[in-house]
Amino acid sequence: MKDVLQGREIIIEFMSVGSLVKVSAIDSQSLTEISIQGPANAGKETLKYNAIKRLEYVLKKKGLIG
Repeated sequence: MKDVLQGREIIIEFMSVGSLVKVSAIDSQSLTEISIQGPANAGKETLKYNAIKRLEYVLKKKGLIG
């Protein structure tokens, strides 16, 4: 599978909110930001993966990536 975000700087931020973690992902090139929430016990890598996939979806929907 081709990584369509390769070469783009993606900023990831984690913020604990009770038993949830809010994860924000920002594409520094387009300044597009998304956020997701997940259970704190899901693990950072899983939450990061889901946030990046959501960002990828939004960037494709806006026509900013192929």
